[in-house]
Amino acid sequence: MNVLSVLLALLPVILVFLLLVLAKKAADVAGAWGWLAAAVIAWLWFRTPPGVVLFASLSGAVASFPISLMVATSIFQVTVMLESGAIARVAVLMKTVSPQDKVVQVLLINVGFGTLIAAMGATPVSILPPIMLALGYTTFVSIALPALGYDALCTYALLGVPVLVFSAFVGRPVTDIAHVFARYMPFVSTCIAFGMLWIVGGWKLVRKGIVPTLLAGISAGLVAVAMAAVGQIPLTGIVAGLAVIAVMLAYLKLRGRRLIDRSGLGEADFAAEKRIGLAAATSPWIILVGASLLINLKALPFERLFTVTWAMPLAVIPGAPEKLRLFSQAYFWVLAATLLALPFLRLRRGQFAASLRKWAKRAPRPVFAAAVFFALAYVLNHSGKGGDWLLLDPARNMVAVVAGAAAAAFGKFYPLVAPFIGLLGGFVSGSEASAIAMLTKLHLATAEKIGAWGILIAASSGIGGGLASVISPAKLQNAAASIDRIGEEVKVIPVTFVISLLITLVTAVLTLLWSY
Repeated sequence: MNVLSVLLALLPVILVFLLLVLAKKAADVAGAWGWLAAAVIAWLWFRTPPGVVLFASLSGAVASFPISLMVATSIFQVTVMLESGAIARVAVLMKTVSPQDKVVQVLLINVGFGTLIAAMGATPVSILPPIMLALGYTTFVSIALPALGYDALCTYALLGVPVLVFSAFVGRPVTDIAHVFARYMPFVSTCIAFGMLWIVGGWKLVRKGIVPTLLAGISAGLVAVAMAAVGQIPLTGIVAGLAVIAVMLAYLKLRGRRLIDRSGLGEADFAAEKRIGLAAATSPWIILVGASLLINLKALPFERLFTVTWAMPLAVIPGAPEKLRLFSQAYFWVLAATLLALPFLRLRRGQFAASLRKWAKRAPRPVFAAAVFFALAYVLNHSGKGGDWLLLDPARNMVAVVAGAAAAAFGKFYPLVAPFIGLLGGFVSGSEASAIAMLTKLHLATAEKIGAWGILIAASSGIGGGLASVISPAKLQNAAASIDRIGEEVKVIPVTFVISLLITLVTAVLTLLWSY
């Protein structure tokens, strides 16, 4: 084994990690330097023609559309809803739900509602911290819980985009691989729910909330399993969020607790209610859910029409077209739902113009960050190929080199390590989907060498990448910024880091048990 080749193949990811952690650089800046390092190393050391490097990067950028354009459209939607007062109206509703039962309130808002709005394109770390703060929780809790709750079904956030990206990388239909992710969900979502209670009230609150926490975590996980079984993966996050809300409300009812209590509302809350009705405020999400149901129901012709007939292949790399599938993509429907909801939101021309200006300021860098990590992944994956796009010597491919080293280092215990590599990948890249893009080929190649179930190992890495949300500097800073507490996120990371490691350890043990 050429040790220098292994180190050079790992250098782009190490560089990104150091830039994020030590130099405190933003994700887009760190990603750009990582891509540049990968491009230069692929060219000079692994003898990849510059044309292959550039076209691989471009193909990666195109492949990132389900994430990068989703980031753009979701920021647009949230900006419009903030400007119209819709988010403030939703916040009023959340303030009235179960204020006497902290356990149920935490689970309702951060697991149920958080999963639901994430699946519909909104950003829990932007929307939920002000709500938590208004409910009387500390700044620390208000930042930490939305980020941790976002992990619960992160794989199915944004209408199932991460699992769709995974499907493309492994070359298998979503219906064939969704059950692999789903088998982790009852365990992961339950662990996350208990982690939330521990952050809020330590072991005392954990003991107090055992029953509702098990109900919330297991119900969310079982929905993931059920949706995989019926082939409705893009709707998983929506249905799981609604299921958790329904289960928690039923639990309150059976315990004889009040579901709604408006006694804590103030003048600003009443003004928000007067400004816009709840149905109008949530109209973008209502339209989006309706569109999702229509395009994903097997009885209707839209799914096959949009995914197969209108696949819209774009061949940047010869023989390996990226299928755009515009009309089945979450970003298309998030944008469409937002525009269709404008009459209900009653946004004035000046407010809409202000929304566009804010969106133009907020969106470009997150969009570029999402795209550049896909470009980095594609350079790694296609390194060593010649002008004919064939790999004649695996020793010239950066993924193959690292896979060989990993197999030699960890052997049959590699499944125990893969989720932690995913956690690192999610931390480095800032999203589960980007971590999937960077690492899936590596895990598949390593699993083949040790005779393990490659798709499961790669999926476990994706789970780890989702768990990185709670330690992602970008997401935590986003949460802190939404309540004007930038800098407070630094205090959150040491606590949430331990929680993410423990849940990743649970994932790793399950992976080792299931891989052979």
